[in-house]
Amino acid sequence: MNDFATLQQQLGISFHDEKLLQQAFTHSSYVNEHRKKKLSDNERLEFLGDAVLELGVSQYLFKQYQEMEEGDLTKLRASIVCEPALVKFAESLHFNDFVLLGKGEEMTGGRNRPALLADVFEAFIGALYLDQGYETVITFLKKHVYPKITTGAFSHTMDYKSQLQETVQQHKNKQVEYEIVDEKGPAHDREFYAVVTINGRIAGKGLGRTKKEAEQRAAKQALDKTKP
Repeated sequence: MNDFATLQQQLGISFHDEKLLQQAFTHSSYVNEHRKKKLSDNERLEFLGDAVLELGVSQYLFKQYQEMEEGDLTKLRASIVCEPALVKFAESLHFNDFVLLGKGEEMTGGRNRPALLADVFEAFIGALYLDQGYETVITFLKKHVYPKITTGAFSHTMDYKSQLQETVQQHKNKQVEYEIVDEKGPAHDREFYAVVTINGRIAGKGLGRTKKEAEQRAAKQALDKTKP
């Protein structure tokens, strides 16, 4: 535990100032028990990392989902930078193994406390930003965060098909069906065109890079039409 050389090796990142890395993993309880060492906890780095992470995720979503409206972008971003998501990122990188805790915090299970792990992940982002700049943070996010977005780990946030089904179920004897009516482009850059029908009448249309994305966009259009 707390072998930061091992952590850097696992991440494939070498900090210029290893004290920054150590600070990112230093909980206030550890500082309180080691006052003679004059250590700093990770709270200020967490503050900075929160802002850097939000910008990095915002930039990615803005470029990746060019047809998505501001409100939906905001919802999706919120689901990515919220505590449960940050905890999963931290756990996947085994950050809990490297946290410096006071004995009391350790004994009460602090090492696996969600809020603590989320803070450590943000603090790490802040430390990386200070040590190596924004582009290195983006490289890190491309490897450990963005792929989870593209594979649909947060798709529940934008599940318009379920929302449409719930809306339609309020009226009896209505049936929702999806159909891919066209697809264009080469295999590596395919585009699909979907329609959603309610009782045989077209309620929405959508274009997407995958069939699921096209269907979601068709469902969203249908939902938008039902709003007052």
